Amino acid sequence: MAENTAKYLLQVKAVKLNNEHPFTWASGRKSPIYCDNRVTLSYPEIRTFIRQQFVDIIKSHFPDVEVIAGVATGGIAQGALVAQELDKPFVYVRSEAKNHGLTNQIEGEIHEGQSVVVIEDLVSTGKSSLIAVDALRAKGCVVKGMVAIFTYGLAVAQQNFGNAKVELHTLSNYDTLIQVASRENYVSSSDLDSLAQWRKNPEQWSAERS
Repeated sequence: MAENTAKYLLQVKAVKLNNEHPFTWASGRKSPIYCDNRVTLSYPEIRTFIRQQFVDIIKSHFPDVEVIAGVATGGIAQGALVAQELDKPFVYVRSEAKNHGLTNQIEGEIHEGQSVVVIEDLVSTGKSSLIAVDALRAKGCVVKGMVAIFTYGLAVAQQNFGNAKVELHTLSNYDTLIQVASRENYVSSSDLDSLAQWRKNPEQWSAERS
C-alpha cells in the first residue's frame, strides 16, 4: 500500500522533490519536498484507490466508528468519499470557528458521545490535524483515530500525536516515498543524503539554504 500510494503521488506530481531549488512553505522554511494531495482528486483511478485504502484501514482498526470527519480543506473531499462508501454521516472541521453566522468550527450534524475517525490529506507537524481532534473532543465526541494519505514522519509529529493520544494511520510516508523516487529515477542517488538530512533536521536544512 505504501509503495503504491507513493508511486501515484509521484506520478501525478502531488508530491514534488527538488534539492537544488527548494520549496518555501507557508512557515517560511525551505524544503526539498512539496505535497498537495488534492491533485489526486482529479484522477479517478487514484482517487478510488485512496478511498478504498482508507475504507479498509477504518474497517480493520475502527470498525465501530459512527461518524467520518474531514479536516478542512484537504480532508473534506477525501472524507466525504470515505463516508459515502461506509454509509456513515460526514462532518468537516475548520481550523478555527467562523467569525460570522453560526460561528461553527464543525460543519455538519454530530452529537456528544459519537465515535469519530478523522480524515486528513497530509501530516507535517500534526498541529493543524490535532486542532480538529481538539474541536471534536470539545464537542464531546470520542475520536477513535486519524487516517491520512501521507506523512513526512517528522519526530515532532510523532510526539504531538503521542501526547494527544491519537492513533494515526497513513497510506504512505516520507521514507517509502524517497525509496520509490530513487528507484523510479525521480531523484538521483546524490540527492538521497540531502533528503535524509532534511527529514532528520528540517530546521537546520532550511537554515543552511536561506
